[in-house]
Parts: sequence; C-alpha cells; structure tokens
Amino acid sequence: MSRVCPLTGKHPLSGNKRSHSLIATRRKWNVNLQSVKVNIDGRDVRLKLSARAIKTLRKAEKAAN
Repeated sequence: MSRVCPLTGKHPLSGNKRSHSLIATRRKWNVNLQSVKVNIDGRDVRLKLSARAIKTLRKAEKAAN
C-alpha cells in the first residue's frame, strides 16, 4: 500500500538533511498515516488516513451531533 492519504492526498515530501557542516544528503518526510475504521454508506471500511484527516472527521462528527 502506498503512503498516500486517500482523503486528503497527502504524500511523502523529500528534501535535504543538513549537517552541522551544511553537507546536504537526501531525506524523506513520511505522512503520519493511521489505520482507522470509517463508516461509508452504512459499511465499516478500514482506511489508512493521515492524522490530520482523522482529526477533521472527528471534529465534523462532533459538530453534527
């Protein structure tokens, strides 16, 4: 499974790691994906969502109640 959030489209970013002497080596920042059950059309579906997406869904659910 790829490291992409299906809801927000967030994916890993890449850039340079900088040492004290400013030597640049490539590194990657992965997305904080969490496995969670989401109710879609009355069915529980297991998805890997980003932590931010989960927080937003729970906030919307709380506001609806």
